Amino acid sequence: MSDSKTNTRTAAMAPGSKGLSIGKVGVLGGAVIGISTVAPAYTLTSGLGPTVSEVGLQTPAIMLIGFIPMLLVLFGYRELNSALPDSGTSFTWGSRAFGPWIGWMSGWGLISATVLVLSNLAAVATDFFFILISQVFHNPDLATVPAENLLINILVTTLFVVAAAYVGYRGIEATERVQWGLVILQLVVMVWYGIAAIISATNGDAYDYTPFELEWLNPAAVGDLSIIVAGVSLSIFMFWGWDTVITMNEETRDPKRTPAQASVVTIVSIIALYLLVTIGTLMWSGIGTGELGAGNPENQESIFAVLAPQIMGPFAIMMSVAILTSSLSSLNATMVSPARTLLAMGYYKALPPSFAKISPRYKSPAVATFWAAGASIVFYIVMRLLSENALWDTITALGMMVCFYYGVTGLAAVWYFRKSWFTSVRNFFMRLLLPLLGGLALMYMFVLTCVDSMSPSYGSGSAIFATSYDADGVAQDGLGLVFVLGIGVLLLGVIIMVVMRFRQPEFFRQETIEVSEYERDQAEGVEILPEDA
Repeated sequence: MSDSKTNTRTAAMAPGSKGLSIGKVGVLGGAVIGISTVAPAYTLTSGLGPTVSEVGLQTPAIMLIGFIPMLLVLFGYRELNSALPDSGTSFTWGSRAFGPWIGWMSGWGLISATVLVLSNLAAVATDFFFILISQVFHNPDLATVPAENLLINILVTTLFVVAAAYVGYRGIEATERVQWGLVILQLVVMVWYGIAAIISATNGDAYDYTPFELEWLNPAAVGDLSIIVAGVSLSIFMFWGWDTVITMNEETRDPKRTPAQASVVTIVSIIALYLLVTIGTLMWSGIGTGELGAGNPENQESIFAVLAPQIMGPFAIMMSVAILTSSLSSLNATMVSPARTLLAMGYYKALPPSFAKISPRYKSPAVATFWAAGASIVFYIVMRLLSENALWDTITALGMMVCFYYGVTGLAAVWYFRKSWFTSVRNFFMRLLLPLLGGLALMYMFVLTCVDSMSPSYGSGSAIFATSYDADGVAQDGLGLVFVLGIGVLLLGVIIMVVMRFRQPEFFRQETIEVSEYERDQAEGVEILPEDA
C-alpha cells in the first residue's frame, strides 16, 4: 500500500488520539471490569424477582434466550472493533454505517441506558448499606430508613454516585484496581449461595422444594409471546454491561483483540453464574406467593435480602456485603461507558467540545464523567418523586434502551461490512447472518416492549394521567410510566440532537467523522498487507 494510505489509516485509527491512556488494560483486567459492570449480585437481586413474576419456572430458559441475542450482537461488536477501535463504539459505528442522525441516537441510547442504571445501582447500594448496618447492630428498624425517609435516601444515593464518579475521574487504572477484590468477593458469595440453596433443597430443608426439570429450560412452556418478550427484556437487563469492555478499547493493550476476548470471558462467566443461582433459588423457594416464595411480590425487589438468611444462616451478612460492593463496584465501572461515549461525541463535535476534555493528570474524560454522574442524580430524584416503585420501572425502561442501541449496533455491523458479506464463509456468518439475527431480534423486542408498556399495568402499575386504581394501587387507565420513561428519554435525545444540528453542524454534515481508505478496504473485504494491519 502507498504511504498516503498508511498515513490516512494511522490518523483515523490511532488509539489514544482523544488523549486517553494507552495500553493499560489486559484481557483479565477487562473481564473484571466487564463482570463488575454487569454486577451479578446486584443484577440478580434486582432482576431475578421481576423475571420470576413474569415467567415462573421458565426463568432459566428466558435467561438463555436473553443470552442468545447478546451473543449474536457480540459478533458484530467484535468485527467493528477489529476494524475500528474507537471509544465511541455504538455512536461512532452507527454514524459510519448509517450516517450522523442514527449514529447520534445510538450513542444517546447507550448514554441514557447507563444513566438509568447508574441511579438504580446507587439506590440498591443505599438499600443494602442500611441492611448491612441493621445486621451489624442487630436493629431491623435501620434497614427501613431509606424507604421511610426520602431525604436520607436521596442524600446517601447522591454520595455514592459522587464517590464513584471520583474514582472514574482518577482514570481506568484506578477503576481496575478497585474492581479486582470487589468482583472476586461477589463471585465467591454468589457461588456459595447457589450451591448452598441446591444442597439445602435436595436435603429436604427448602421452604418450597421444587425439583429441577429440563422443562425449566424450555421457553415454549411459557406460552404467550408478550410474556416471553417481557421476560427476555428483563433478562437482557441482567446481561447488559459487557460492552463496557469495548468502550475501553483505546485504553487496552491490543485495541483490536483484547476487548473482544475480555467480553467473551465476561458473558460466558455471567451466564454460568446466573443459571446456578437461579436454579438454586427456584429449587429452594419455588414460585409461590408465600412468605419466602420467589413469586411473592414483596420479595421481588430484593429477593436475596429475604432468602439469604434462610439459606446461608449466620453468613447471610456476606450476601449483604456482596450486593453492596457489587452495586458500588458496578456504579464505578459503569461510569466508564457513558463517559467515553460522551467523550467521543464531544471529540467528533456531536456534542459541545467541552465533553472531549481530558484530565491531564489522570488521562480520563473528566467533564464527561461528572456530567454522567450529575444526570444520574437528577434522574433518580425525579423518579423517586414520581414513583415509589422507581427500581422496577427503571429496570424495565433500561431493557428498552438496551434493546434499542444494541440492536442498532448489530445492524450497523451488517451494513458497514455489506461489501464483504460473501467474500468468505466466515464473513457471511460474522458480518451478515449472526449480527443481523441479533440486531433484528433486539429491535423487535424494543418495538414490542414499547407497545406493551403503554398499558398502565405494565411494570410496577404506575401510570401518568391515571384517574382510577384497583385495591392493590395498580392504575386502571392512563399511560404506563415505563413507556413514558423510555420513550420520553428517547424524545429528549431527539430534541438535543436537533439543537446540536444547528449549534454544531459539522458533525451532521459528516465533516468530523470521515471514512479513510483503510476503513473502506476493511468494509469491502480488500486484503490488508501485514505491514498495514
